[in-house]
Amino acid sequence: MTGRRAVSKRPASSEEVECWSNAASSLSKFSTTYSSPSTAETIGRVNRLLLAWPMDDTMPAEGYDSVRSVYKKLISGLTEIKSTAERDVEEIDNVLEQLGILVALRNAPEINAPEKRIKRPRAHSPTAAPTIAAPPVANPTTRAGSITVPPRNSVGPQPSLPFPRESKARRLAFGPQLPLQPGRKVAFHPPQNTTKAADAAAAGKEEDWILAVVTKCINQDKNRYEVQDPEPQDDGQPGKQYNTTIRSLIPIPDPSAPPDSPAHPSAYPEFSKGAIVLALYPDTSCFYRAEVLASPKDMKDMQLADETESSSKQTSMSVYKLKFEDDDDLEHIVASHVVVAWPNT
Repeated sequence: MTGRRAVSKRPASSEEVECWSNAASSLSKFSTTYSSPSTAETIGRVNRLLLAWPMDDTMPAEGYDSVRSVYKKLISGLTEIKSTAERDVEEIDNVLEQLGILVALRNAPEINAPEKRIKRPRAHSPTAAPTIAAPPVANPTTRAGSITVPPRNSVGPQPSLPFPRESKARRLAFGPQLPLQPGRKVAFHPPQNTTKAADAAAAGKEEDWILAVVTKCINQDKNRYEVQDPEPQDDGQPGKQYNTTIRSLIPIPDPSAPPDSPAHPSAYPEFSKGAIVLALYPDTSCFYRAEVLASPKDMKDMQLADETESSSKQTSMSVYKLKFEDDDDLEHIVASHVVVAWPNT
């Protein structure tokens, strides 16, 4: 027994419990369908019809009408069997997917819960001439953190285009971009202590979403990735690496991608005034919930209305005007390539 491999004793996270629950549910559906008496009856009926089918080109004594009747019954029975088999395959695929995600999550290296990240000092938050948010240069002293927000139903309208959190739905949403290539920037939801995460949700606190960089696709599985925090750790070591799944990632637009690429900003939706989005807070490496005050189109219209040279320089690139939650109603100009749909959590 001493040679047995050690098993992780850490408690299962809510994501792991959800994966197992979904897998168990799919297994239960498959078991019910597989053992259903109607399935066995359909297979038996088709086998009997096959025995009644002519073995050669000789017309049976019952005549053509009898052959036609057997043919129609065979088509009906085989179609029913095919539909049942396709449902079984779908349930099995779903089980394998959920178990694969669960294994990846359980095999991921244990890490401490991310330390609290505090927004940049208010003195740096511009009010008259906000700056454009862009992916930051690594600097531990300006790292942003989790923020306290009012209850969901008290802050702005609900998101109009939320990203789905289910892995299968995400693969469909991001399909043309998968697998994500090394170097691709993403919004990443790092693993959290389950108890702390539940307490934060109950207190109305926001989930942590940080800027990260894809370092590799694990085992050529479009669903699994290794990502790295671009900022160095406090001891000067390179940023932490995480094994994760597409469920915890949101690929952000890549301005350097070809115009016809699904990763190019033009392939992403433009959010209208009042939409709730996930955006990179200026001068930080954290994404937070924000309300759109003006879309890129609105900003261009305002630029045309103001023909001064300074205004032209400020809005020469595609930008949003946003109001972040719990930010004293300050308004910020944020580059559109670091603004994505609010995840449907």
